[in-house]
Amino acid sequence: MTRIVTRPYPFRDSERLCQNGIHPVLARIYTARGLFDAKELESELSALIPPSGLLYIDSAASFLADAIAAKKKMVIVADYDCDGATACAVGLRGLRLLGANVDFIVPNRFEYGYGLTPEIVELTAHEKSPHIIVTVDNGIASIDGVKEANRRGIEVVVTDHHLPADTLPAAAVIVNPNQPECAFPSKNLAGVGVMFYVLLALRAEMRKRGIFDAKTQPKLDVLLDLVALGTVADVVKLDANNRILVAQGLKRMRSGRMHAGVAALFRVASREARRATPFDLGFALGPRLNAAGRLADMALGIECLTTDDEVRAWAIAQQLDTINRERRDIEAGMQDTALALLDDFQPKDSTTISVFDASWHQGVIGIVASRLKDRLYRPTITFATGEEGLIKGSGRSIPGFHLRDALDLVSKHAPSLIQKFGGHAMAAGLTIRADAFDAFAVAFEKVGREWLGQSKLERVIETDGPLEDAYYTTQFVELMDGQVWGQGFAPPLFCDEFRVVSQRILKEKHLKLLLERNGTRYDAIWFSHTDELGSKAKVAFRLDINEYNSMAKVQLMVEYAETI
Repeated sequence: MTRIVTRPYPFRDSERLCQNGIHPVLARIYTARGLFDAKELESELSALIPPSGLLYIDSAASFLADAIAAKKKMVIVADYDCDGATACAVGLRGLRLLGANVDFIVPNRFEYGYGLTPEIVELTAHEKSPHIIVTVDNGIASIDGVKEANRRGIEVVVTDHHLPADTLPAAAVIVNPNQPECAFPSKNLAGVGVMFYVLLALRAEMRKRGIFDAKTQPKLDVLLDLVALGTVADVVKLDANNRILVAQGLKRMRSGRMHAGVAALFRVASREARRATPFDLGFALGPRLNAAGRLADMALGIECLTTDDEVRAWAIAQQLDTINRERRDIEAGMQDTALALLDDFQPKDSTTISVFDASWHQGVIGIVASRLKDRLYRPTITFATGEEGLIKGSGRSIPGFHLRDALDLVSKHAPSLIQKFGGHAMAAGLTIRADAFDAFAVAFEKVGREWLGQSKLERVIETDGPLEDAYYTTQFVELMDGQVWGQGFAPPLFCDEFRVVSQRILKEKHLKLLLERNGTRYDAIWFSHTDELGSKAKVAFRLDINEYNSMAKVQLMVEYAETI
C-alpha cells in the first residue's frame, strides 16, 4: 500500500527565509525539512564544526605527528566500498602531504571478510611490516584484530563511523563520532569525513610544533572532491556539516579542480563534471568504484583515486565501468531468482524478508536486498554462500526499523545464531551457519512483528506539493541542482494532477509519458515501470533537464503515479 502525503512547512519561517534572499520555493522546501536558519545553508569551510569536538582527535593528531617525526611506517587498512576507498585515498594523499611514510592494504571481501581481522593483521605484517596500522571506515568492531596487532607490536589508530558494540578494541587511539562520550554534534560523518578531520587535526598539531605555518602548510582542501564522493556514496545523512563537505567537493569538480581518477569516472559515466550533482556521485561514480569491491579488488578503485597519471586513471575507469556492467548483469539474474523464490510472498503475512540462494554472488547481495526492499517495502536480508558451512547476509531496511539493532536483538535472544554482525540503521551485514538460515528467518521475523505496526509497513511518499506553473523552467531546475540534496535532506519532490495525453513503453521497461496541466504539456518518464496509467493521474515527480539536438527542456522524472 502506498500513500502520497505533502510535507507541512511553517509559513512564517518560510517567509523569514524569503526575506533573507532565499527563493520562495526553496524557502518552503527548506523549512519543510527542518531548516529554519539561513546560516545552516553556509557552504564555506569556515562554517565546519571544528575538529576539536571529536573525542580523542587531539590524541590521534599527537600520536601521528610523533610517528611522522620518528619516520615510522604506517599502513592504512581500508574497507572495500566507495567510502572505504575514498577514505583510503584521502588518508594516503593527506598523510603523504604531511610527510608520512604510508602504504595501504584493502581486504578482499571474499577471502578475509570485513574489517581489521587477525588474518588481515597477519597479512599486513607479512607484506608491509608496519609500525602502525590506521583503519579507515572500519575498526570499531575489530577487537580480535587489534588484539593480534598489539601482540605483534603494531600500534593501531582506528578511524571509523560505524556504531560500536558494548566493548571497544584496545587501540592506541579511536576517533569515531559515534563512540561513547563523544560529543561531536554531527554523528553522520562518513568514514572519509572522519579521516579528513583527523588530517585537519594533524596539520594543526604540526603547526603547533612549528613544522608548518599558515603559509607553508599543505592545502588539504584539494582532497574535498574525494570527501564529497565518499560521503554521498555511503548514503550518510547530509546534515549541515556534511552538506558543507559535499558542497565544497562539488565546487571543485564543477571548476575542473578534481583528481585525475574522479575526472575519469565522470567521463566514463558520460556525466559532465562542470554540472556535477550529488546524484552523479551517488548513482554514477559511486557504483563504478563499488563494483571493484563487489566483484574484483578495491585496490583497483583506490589506485584510480590516487594516481595523478591521467592516462592510467582513464584506463582504470574503463576497467571499473566494465566491471560495473558485469555487476548489473549478475544483479539482474539474482533479482529474477529472488522474485521467483518470493513468488508466494504475501506482504500482509510478513514484516521482513530473508532469502538465500547458493548460486548468488556475495558482492552483489546488498544491491539485491535494496531492490527487494524498494519493491516489497520490507526490511530485507539476502544471503549468499560464504566460507565452508557459513552464509553471509547483507540487509537493507525501511524507516522505523533499525537494522543493526534488530540483529543485535536477534543475537541476544539466540546467542548462538549469528556468528558476527554490524552496520547502521538502514544497512547491515551478518554471517550465520548455513543450517541456521531457517531459524534466523524466524527470529528476524519475530523482531519485525514486535517493532513494525501496520502504519510503518505502509509506504509513504512525502512530497512538496504542487509547483507553480512559472517554475517549470530550465532556470529553476538549475537552481535546484545547485543545492546539496541527499540522504536526510531529500531533493524536492513535487506532486500534482495531470491529464495523460499519451504513453508508451520504452526498451520494454520504462514508461514514457506526455502529461498536460493547465494547458501546458510536459515530457515525463517513469523508469523501471511498465503499467500504464488512466487518462488522469496524480503524479509525484522531480524536475530534470532533457537535452536533445542542442535544445534543453524540462522533463518530469516520475517517482510514483496513480490513476484518479
